[in-house]
Amino acid sequence: MTLLKIIEIAKQNMDQLTQKLKSGEMNISEVPFPTVGKGKILVRNFYSVISSGTEGKTVSDARKGYIAKAKSRQKEVRQVIEMVKTNGLISTYKMVMNKLEADSPLGYSSAGEVIAVGEGVSEFKVGDYVACGGNTANHADVISVPVNLAVKVPKDVSLKQASLTTIAAIAIQGIRQADLKLGENCVIIGMGLIGQLTYKILEASGVKPLGIDISEAQIQQARKAGMENVFNRNANGIVNKIMLHTRGNGCDSIIITAGTSSLDPVEFAGEIARHKAKIVVVGAVPTGFSRANYYKKELDLRMSSSYGPGRNDSDYEEKGLDYPIGYVRWTENRNMQSFIDLLASKRIDITPLITHTFPLIDAPKAYDLILSNEEEFTGIVIEYDQSKELKKSVQLNNKSFKPSNANVSFIGAGSFAQGTLLPNLEGHCDFSGIVTGSGTTAKSVGEKYGFKYCAENSREIFEDENTNTIFITTRHNTHAEYVIKALKANKNVFVEKPLGMNEEELLEIKKAAEESKNTHLMVGYNRRFAPAVKEIKDLFEPEQPKSILIRVNAGNLPKDHWVNDSDIGGGRIIGEACHFVDLAMYLSGGKIISVSADSMKDPNNLNNTVVINLEMDNGSIASINYFSNGNKSLSKEYIEVFSGGIVAKIDDFKELTIYADNQKRKKYRNQDKGHKSEIDAFLKAIKQGEKTPISFEESYLSSLATCKITESLLHRRKIMI
Repeated sequence: MTLLKIIEIAKQNMDQLTQKLKSGEMNISEVPFPTVGKGKILVRNFYSVISSGTEGKTVSDARKGYIAKAKSRQKEVRQVIEMVKTNGLISTYKMVMNKLEADSPLGYSSAGEVIAVGEGVSEFKVGDYVACGGNTANHADVISVPVNLAVKVPKDVSLKQASLTTIAAIAIQGIRQADLKLGENCVIIGMGLIGQLTYKILEASGVKPLGIDISEAQIQQARKAGMENVFNRNANGIVNKIMLHTRGNGCDSIIITAGTSSLDPVEFAGEIARHKAKIVVVGAVPTGFSRANYYKKELDLRMSSSYGPGRNDSDYEEKGLDYPIGYVRWTENRNMQSFIDLLASKRIDITPLITHTFPLIDAPKAYDLILSNEEEFTGIVIEYDQSKELKKSVQLNNKSFKPSNANVSFIGAGSFAQGTLLPNLEGHCDFSGIVTGSGTTAKSVGEKYGFKYCAENSREIFEDENTNTIFITTRHNTHAEYVIKALKANKNVFVEKPLGMNEEELLEIKKAAEESKNTHLMVGYNRRFAPAVKEIKDLFEPEQPKSILIRVNAGNLPKDHWVNDSDIGGGRIIGEACHFVDLAMYLSGGKIISVSADSMKDPNNLNNTVVINLEMDNGSIASINYFSNGNKSLSKEYIEVFSGGIVAKIDDFKELTIYADNQKRKKYRNQDKGHKSEIDAFLKAIKQGEKTPISFEESYLSSLATCKITESLLHRRKIMI
C-alpha cells in the first residue's frame, strides 16, 4: 500500500508553467498535484532553472508556423507520414492535433522540499531539501520525482544554487568523459550556462580551463562572473593564445558546450588539440569534420550523454534500480550529488551565474527575454511563493449528475484515451473526475472534455458518489489493482486490455467481480464490434465449426519500449495479442479449450513474432500469426474465416470479401475497428440495465488463454484450459 505522508495544505491553486505546442502560447495553469507512485517523492519547489538552450528551442519551435515547425522537426514529420500509412489520414490528424493542442510542461532542473514519499522510498523523508532533475522536474509548485533523479541538499546550502544541479550534472558528465587529471588544461567552446558551469567546476578541481565563444557580450558576462581566461573565437591570434596557455603543446581536452549548426566548433577543436587529445561533444553540434587533424593527431572524439549513465534508462530512472558503484562509478544521480558536495564544501560559488530571477507568475517573460536576446543573461531562475497554501485537487465546474446516466471518471488519459475513447464518449455521458500521472495532462484533458474536477489520486475517483463508471487506461501493470478497487467501490468498469498481467491477478479480479453487485466490467476488445466482424458473425451459425486465420503485421517496437517491459507492459503477447485471442474466440462461436504457441528466435528474447494455435469446444480452430518482423507497407491486420464452403476475408478493416456462390465485396469508407460501437454498447448497457456487451466469462477466458500462451512458449507444449 502506498504511504503518502502528505502535509495537509489546501486553499490556493497549485500552479504550473505550460505551453501549447500548436501556438507557443504560455500560461500559468492551475493543476492538481501529480501522483506519487512507487519509488517517487513529492517535492514542493522553491526554485527551478530555465535551460535557455533546450527549453528555448522548444518554445521557439512552438511559436513557428506549421511549415517552419515541419522544417525544424523533420524526424517527427517522417513519423507522422508513417502513421498516415498505418492509421489513415483522419486518425493521424486527430492524434497530431491532440498533441499540439495539449498543455505541455517545461523544465528539468529544480530544488525544494519533500512533502510526501511513495512506497519503497527509504532514502528520503518529509522535510528533506532536495535537488531534482528529469522530465518531471518541471516549473511547477509541486512535482513528483523518481528517487534516482533526486539528491539531498544540506540545509546550509543555497537552494537557489542547488536548483542548477541537473544542468551542472550535464557539465560534470562532459568533464568525466574528458578524463582530465590534476594539472591538465581544457578548452571549453561555448560559454553559455553549461560552459560557465564547466569552467567553474574544472577550476575547482585543479584543471586549467580556458573558455571560447563567438559572442563578445557572453565573454564579458563570463569575465564578470570571475572567469579570467575567456576569449573570442574570432579574435586575431586566438590559436596562438591557446598555445601560450598550453605551453605550446595544444589542449589536453576540449569540451564543446556550444549549440550551433556550424562545423566550426569541431574543426577548431581539432586544430587546437594536442596529439591524442580528447574532444567531448556536450552541446548540439554537427560532427561531419575534416579528417586531417583528427587523423594526424589520433584524436579521441567522445559524446557525452546528458546527466550521465542512467539517463533514459527506464530501469534506472523509473524503477529506481541503481548501477553498482564498483561497475559504474558515476551515474547521473552521483553526478548530481557531486555538484551538491562542491556547493557544500564552498569550493564553488555560482551566485554570479544567476543573472535573473522571476516569480512563477512572470515566467513567460523569462522566455521572451531568451528569445528576444536583447538583454544579456546566463542563469535564469524561477522562484516559487512558499507562503501560499496549495490545493491538491482542481474543481473545473459545478455541474450536477443524474444517477440514471453514465457518469464517467477516468484513471489515466494517454494518447489512446484522448484520440479514441474520449471523442467517442463525448456527448453520450457525463464526465466527473479525471486523474493522470501528470497534473498538466489531467487539467488539459479535463477542460477540453468538460470533466467536473481533476483529482489528486485514484482514491478520490473510487470515493466519488457522482461517479458510477470508471474508465481505466493506465499502463498494463496497474489494471488489475484499479479494476479490483473500482469493483469493490461498486462502480462499472471499462478497462483497456489487458485485464490482468498474469493468472494470479485474473483470479483476484474474478473474485471481486463475483462479489460486486449489479456492475458492468468490460475489457476494451473493440474488434468484436467492427462492422466487418459483425457481418461475418451473422454469416455463420455459432455451433458451426470454423477454421480461422489471423495475420497481424504488428511492426517492431524498440527493446526498451514500456510494452516490452515484463514488469510494466507484460510483453506484446499479454499487452497486444490478447486482442486477437479474443477476436478468434468470438468469431468461432465457441470457447477456448487449449492453446499452443511457437516463437521465432529473437536476440532480445522478446517473443514478439509468434504463431498461436487455439482449439475451441465447438470444434473450431484458429491460428494467430502475430509478427513483429514485417514491413509497414503491408496492411496491418488480415483475417480469414473458413466454414461450410464459404470464406470471409477482412483486409485491415477497410474491406470485406465473402467467397461463396456469389462473391461479395464491401469497402468501408473509413477503417473501422469498432471503437465507437463498443463504447455505444457499453453505455447503453449501463443506462438501460442490459447485459454487459462482452460477458465477464468471455473476457476472463480470453485473458486466461493469453496467459496460457506465455506458458506454452515457456514449456514448449500444448496447454489445456
